Amino acid sequence: MDAAEYTNIAALEREHWYYSGKRRFVRAWIRQARPPQRDDTLLDCGAGTGLFAEEMSADCRVLVLDDHEEALRILRTRFNPEQILSLAGDRVPLPDGSLEYVTALDVLEHVPDDAAVVQGFHRLLKPGGLAVVTVPASMALWSDWDVALHHFRRYDRAQLRALFGNDQWELVYVNYTNVLVYPLVWAVRRWRALGQRLGWNPPASRTEDRQPARPINTLLRAQFVSLAHWRVPFPFGVSLVLVARRRG
Repeated sequence: MDAAEYTNIAALEREHWYYSGKRRFVRAWIRQARPPQRDDTLLDCGAGTGLFAEEMSADCRVLVLDDHEEALRILRTRFNPEQILSLAGDRVPLPDGSLEYVTALDVLEHVPDDAAVVQGFHRLLKPGGLAVVTVPASMALWSDWDVALHHFRRYDRAQLRALFGNDQWELVYVNYTNVLVYPLVWAVRRWRALGQRLGWNPPASRTEDRQPARPINTLLRAQFVSLAHWRVPFPFGVSLVLVARRRG
């Protein structure tokens, strides 16, 4: 991402319903699917500002991985040098089977070869280790926000599941999230796209860059987190979450 996008996220992510809700959602699934122990190790890939990894450090040992200098600058303020990793070529510089957890929160959409990244997760995890992934969903929601964040794609459920083949992974959970706000997000993005085509002056900042009023922010976060353990296969959503266990 561009440096300005890290600034936007850093200013919003602690309280904004989407970022804070996503972190709570993922922590809840980790604690349900494989409760962490203090000597377990979690690698957060594409760690960005490192806030999620910092929160997880209360439960286990954490490592953070990123290759963007702006992200690394922020990570150095939160973590010890030995906790911060960068890719060695296209390989994570850790031994095979050395981790209990790998997380990638809104990361796969940024890489050209997402299948290779998932294969890397499999290499790094111990048998029984957990991968937790979130991605933006539905190409119908593609917008200038995706372009600004350098996304290659948005996903549907079948597309994300296909990356985690049954021969290597046991799928614990895969479902759409932020289901209730999908119509609103779709309408806002279609309206903005129409305005761009008609030459209207764009707003000073995107909707995604602004935090709603506190009551609305709290309500939106609640709808995100409340769906964390529903087994109903939702037909659509703004995001997707996948939890997979590495087979032995």
